[in-house]
Amino acid sequence: MPPRNRQTAERLRHRCRSGTFLFLPVILFAAAIALLPYLPKGEDPLKITLLTVGKIKEKYLKDAISEYDKRLGRYCKLEIIEVADEKTPDAASPAVEQAIRQKEGERLLKHIRDDAYVITLEIDGHMLDSVTFARKIEQLGIQGKSHLMFVIGGSIGLGDNVLQRSDYALSFSKMTFPHQLMRVILLEQIYRGYRIIEGAPYHK
Repeated sequence: MPPRNRQTAERLRHRCRSGTFLFLPVILFAAAIALLPYLPKGEDPLKITLLTVGKIKEKYLKDAISEYDKRLGRYCKLEIIEVADEKTPDAASPAVEQAIRQKEGERLLKHIRDDAYVITLEIDGHMLDSVTFARKIEQLGIQGKSHLMFVIGGSIGLGDNVLQRSDYALSFSKMTFPHQLMRVILLEQIYRGYRIIEGAPYHK
């Protein structure tokens, strides 16, 4: 072994004997702990709540909701809340329908948090294409909104008490859809929106 290499090996053996290498992992661990408060923290994912009237009974709709719930797990914290619906009599008068919407609205309002950004689905709301919808979700996150609540009414819509709490009215069409099916359509569009934001090839 050349003299220079022998000297290097001798110094390494000396350091090992002196215990320098023994305490090196402990020193590095302590330094890492000390730096933790200064490391950048990851942002919590956006929480999205679907607040709906009535329960889903059809298996194919439950399966579709479950599938999008699973897909959205990588992008946001998804929560689905169902409140009981009121039976609407045949040929109900406007006054009876208004009373039903009011009662269902009271149940919905119990679940709406003060800090939530509330988006109500209304036939006369803003109609957006998928890209604009995606950018709205993205922009709300940039603005510091941590909780979005999408509210879907029952078969005769939402009461004025809920509409007054709304921050944004959203419409998917001038057509009328079953409110149970709207949950699947909304979830698909939220998922599509995240894929657009991500730049993934899902949206065409």
